[in-house]
Amino acid sequence: MTGPAASLDATTASRYARVALDNVVREFPNKLDHLMQDASDVLRPVALHPVFYGSYDWHSSVHMHWTLVTLLAHFPSLPEADAIAERLDDHFRAGRIEGELAYLARPASASFERPYGWAWLLKLSAALHRGAVADARFAGWRDRVQPLADAFVARVAAYLPRAVHPARTGAHANSAFALLLMLDYAEAAGDADLRKTLVAKASAWFADDRAYPIGYETGSEDFLSNGLLEAVLMKRVFHATDDGFDPVAEARFHRWWDAFAPDAAALTHWLTPLQPSDRGDARLAHIDGLNLARAWCWSQLVDVLPDALRTPVRLAIHAHRAESLPHVADGHYVGTHWLASFALLAWGM
Repeated sequence: MTGPAASLDATTASRYARVALDNVVREFPNKLDHLMQDASDVLRPVALHPVFYGSYDWHSSVHMHWTLVTLLAHFPSLPEADAIAERLDDHFRAGRIEGELAYLARPASASFERPYGWAWLLKLSAALHRGAVADARFAGWRDRVQPLADAFVARVAAYLPRAVHPARTGAHANSAFALLLMLDYAEAAGDADLRKTLVAKASAWFADDRAYPIGYETGSEDFLSNGLLEAVLMKRVFHATDDGFDPVAEARFHRWWDAFAPDAAALTHWLTPLQPSDRGDARLAHIDGLNLARAWCWSQLVDVLPDALRTPVRLAIHAHRAESLPHVADGHYVGTHWLASFALLAWGM
């Protein structure tokens, strides 16, 4: 097969690092999620969000910080390694974190970035927890970011009991994607209570889904596949018991998948990459993210799928990467401000 390599190489990682380093300090253009109560709330992004002011919007800034953390952890000898560490030292200073906490404390911020931004902040914290195992610098950053993680864990705990129905969308409100990233945090941080809450909610929302209506995907502005995300989440749920790994988890997932999955002909919809109609349009460009998200989902599922699906799925992973990876670091800012993070997911990071 031609196209992208089997794993992320250091040269490409370096390109992603340079893009992320630029993004997280690029204040404008900026798309704020900001409820203003009066004229005193009319402030620049950097005044509202001392840490996550760059990368076009708050949540993209969070997951581009995650990109920097993840690249440094996996490629500690990158030429950009010192610049990454300096940027994280600067952005994760106590005073800046306190500014983000102050923004969250506003009554008008109760639903700010729910759930997508919440999930990415916890994903960022999870990466810092994991990086701290081998590198003391990560432990320092982890500890400085922890108050923010704690604030979002408290929001998750308060919100999920009130969220009776999941959001089955291809964009930011998607419930399955949020739960997956939150599970990463719960496991990395050893938060058993949060993990139990997330597993219970995932089961309540998705365990009884049957005959997924794949024909309702994909919207022109989607960057997530709700159906594939449900499958990845339920795989995680079936492996999550109070005592650790469940030896019958794969069989449980197979039973769920057999009831959930579309027929073989319809599955080709998820196996075929899409091409954005306009990569300069901020929302139509989402399709590149969808291709990378599908590659990520299929890579999580391939080893537990029925044997007949495994070869087509491996080909699909390759095809989805090949379509969208060339546009991660080159192109319009509406794509490059966020796609590197989805590329890392597609590479299994």
